[in-house]
Amino acid sequence: MPIELQCALRNLTPTEFDEVDRLVMPLAYAAQNALGRLWDEPVYEQMLAGLLRESGVREVMTQVPVFVRHDGFEKMYRLDLVAGHAVYELKVVQEFAPQHDAQAYHYAMLAEVNHIKLLNFRSPGVRGRLRFNAVLGCERRRAQWHEAGWRPITPRCSLLRQRLRDLVADWGTHLDYHLYEEALVGFCGGEAVCAQRLPVRHAGQELGSHRVLSHAEDLAFLVSGFPDPHGQFRHVRRLCELTRRRAIQWINLHGRDLHIVTVE
Repeated sequence: MPIELQCALRNLTPTEFDEVDRLVMPLAYAAQNALGRLWDEPVYEQMLAGLLRESGVREVMTQVPVFVRHDGFEKMYRLDLVAGHAVYELKVVQEFAPQHDAQAYHYAMLAEVNHIKLLNFRSPGVRGRLRFNAVLGCERRRAQWHEAGWRPITPRCSLLRQRLRDLVADWGTHLDYHLYEEALVGFCGGEAVCAQRLPVRHAGQELGSHRVLSHAEDLAFLVSGFPDPHGQFRHVRRLCELTRRRAIQWINLHGRDLHIVTVE
């Protein structure tokens, strides 16, 4: 299976999720009251899981593995807490940030559930943020490909593009773009072969170095997740110029839209 969750998880209705959540939240507050606000996530995770089991909540699991596989590539994620089929992601941060929402949506899509809730134990009083994932199953298989600006400079460019198409056919869209990047790096020989730190020079001055992914001699690829890739083209071109690459095959994945552009 391309995506395999290591537990039987049922997609709860809104009413069902609320019923579980009414049990979870008072115990989350109790865990913070007992422990304070300064511990790492695993401490709260184990405390909350123990309180849930003591209260009679069934099927309480922590650190549930989710495997994502394709043609020899494998990546494992872990769901922090599953209680009565409701999924929770625990945080210890000053306040929620967009990347926490993005992670929650990513996990919800991997688990094929509509609801996932973030819990922050560092804030005064446990803060909860419920996220609703509307993109399940076949909806993630309806990719919109935008390739008018792409051209294969070498056969390895065509191979890179085909690898991406195969990944999307297997996993669907909407997942964290770093996952697709990691898989493509693996198919291009792994980090040691694919990634290079290249010097960055501007106006005769060397400014440092930058990590660049290469799929062929003098050719690079870049994977990003910009909501509006059109406004980023000039920045990718500057990256190409200042790292002295012949071209960059730029892959941008956002929602169901996948842009592949050759930047020379």
